[in-house]
Amino acid sequence: MFAARQATSSVFGAVQRRAFSASAANATKVAVLGAAGGIGQPLSLLLKLNPRVSELALYDIKGAPGVAADISHINTKSVVKGYEASAEGIKECLSGAEIVLIPAGVPRKPGMTRDDLFNTNASIVRDLAKAAAESSPDANILIISNPVNSTVPITAEVFKKAGVYNPKRLFGVTTLDVVRASRFISQLKSTDPANENITVIGGHSGATIVPLLSQSGYTLEGAERDEYVKRVQFGGDEVVQAKGGAGSATLSMAMAGARFAESLLKAAQGQKGVIEPTFVDSPLYKDQGVTYFASNVELGPNGVEKIHPVGKLTEHEQSLLEVCLKDLKGNIEKGEKFAKDNL
Repeated sequence: MFAARQATSSVFGAVQRRAFSASAANATKVAVLGAAGGIGQPLSLLLKLNPRVSELALYDIKGAPGVAADISHINTKSVVKGYEASAEGIKECLSGAEIVLIPAGVPRKPGMTRDDLFNTNASIVRDLAKAAAESSPDANILIISNPVNSTVPITAEVFKKAGVYNPKRLFGVTTLDVVRASRFISQLKSTDPANENITVIGGHSGATIVPLLSQSGYTLEGAERDEYVKRVQFGGDEVVQAKGGAGSATLSMAMAGARFAESLLKAAQGQKGVIEPTFVDSPLYKDQGVTYFASNVELGPNGVEKIHPVGKLTEHEQSLLEVCLKDLKGNIEKGEKFAKDNL
């Protein structure tokens, strides 16, 4: 838990202190696919501030060279390059990358669910996954594009077809759910959110998001509990509605993506005990047909080192999990069917 709590504030600490406590000798190449978008731009900015990153490669269908030129002026050591949309451009962007983050896709608008994004974003993720399978098959692939519950299985099927699938290297970024759960409980309990680390399991949309307050020593009852759970599960809707059709949760998602990338870099460079929540190929509920599941995962040089069990749940948490598993199974099957029909 201590390692996870440290990770919670690492990104903002970097902005304030201009350092992540890393050595340049251990730095690496990171690629962002969708770098000119609402998530991609702040995500690229945060990665530029991370001295573990020696080379930052930015790709998008439009605007990536401009984003690269802008952030390249920031006084950190990493080299930044933007790539135009072309087969050669994405190949060069991905070549040699150790981490590939994919935030590409269309944002949600008021009234839309993450599943409403499926038809558009599924094709985008499929095509980017094909490029990654060809040019960076051994990289850690971080999927941010929604709906994550379906786009992760799509990516897996692309890599399987290419014969390069490694379940230890594919991650759905669900870190924002933990960030929200921790922030929201701190507001209720008047605590420092940097010291909160609420475990969140399941998936990354609506009822598939299951916060486990009991494992952090908190108890909420009745309407207060239900309101808290709903806010964690549908926190993204607050942002979509507040932006009035102008976007979704981009800044907080960028922070969450940068935090997860930082955790992977720490683990790859030898730090022990780095634990982050993430949606991965998981054995925890495969007997119920749920082949991917988000839980606390210990990270290491090879990606996934250990998938932690869910642990003891309250009766209410168990009921939330049962709903989660039913919905999640359908989300996963939807992604796998798309891949079967469109690869």
